[in-house]
Amino acid sequence: MRTLVDDILAALGLLTRLPLPKNSPPVTNFSRSVWAYPLVGAAIGALSALVWLAAQGVGLAPGLSAGLALGAQVLLTGALHEDGLADFADGIGGGRDRARKLEIMRDSRIGAYGVLAILLITGLRWGGIVELAPSVTVAGLVCAATLGRLTIVGLLAFLAPARDDGLGALVANPSHLSIAVAFVLAVLIVALFLPPVVAASGFLAILLAGGIVALLAKKHIGGFTGDVLGAGEQLAQTAALLAFTMML
Repeated sequence: MRTLVDDILAALGLLTRLPLPKNSPPVTNFSRSVWAYPLVGAAIGALSALVWLAAQGVGLAPGLSAGLALGAQVLLTGALHEDGLADFADGIGGGRDRARKLEIMRDSRIGAYGVLAILLITGLRWGGIVELAPSVTVAGLVCAATLGRLTIVGLLAFLAPARDDGLGALVANPSHLSIAVAFVLAVLIVALFLPPVVAASGFLAILLAGGIVALLAKKHIGGFTGDVLGAGEQLAQTAALLAFTMML
């Protein structure tokens, strides 16, 4: 039981900015904790849903409520995934060769490709939340965030690290058991909130989005980095939200 708790705390510490207990043990195996990523995603989605409910409760318009829910997710994660998306877009769009692409992705500055990627994806996420019927917005937020983090696990399963250091290397090579548990947890969480057909549309959406990111990463840099994982999460979460708007 202690190991399970440690893994959840490790996943929370890596994927969010939530404060952890002061007596938490130091993390020595980040890759072992990837099974908990869907749980972390569900927690982020649930907290943003509470913000959305509070905004609706005080009478804010749907667009403002959606903006606050989206802002809550950014604050909870410290814009970790958005930063990865921007770096990935800059590297793929601006680099001439593999080495240059990796160099650009490591650069803390943001370029035109990165700005455009964030604007586009953030706008689509916001629009997806707005277009969800109020009765299913909570479910949509929780499930999209869950599926976004499952996509990170999928990328870890099918790609090799593009370099030996950085955030990506910390979570590389998770066990088959961790990957399987993550998938089962995501299925259970999504099935709890959504009808089977709608849930299936979400999984198909993240398969498409994650597949595109995986193909681009494999072609351009030969594997994944932390930025690739962040980009995959953002595209998958957005794709899931859009799928839900069509089905709900």
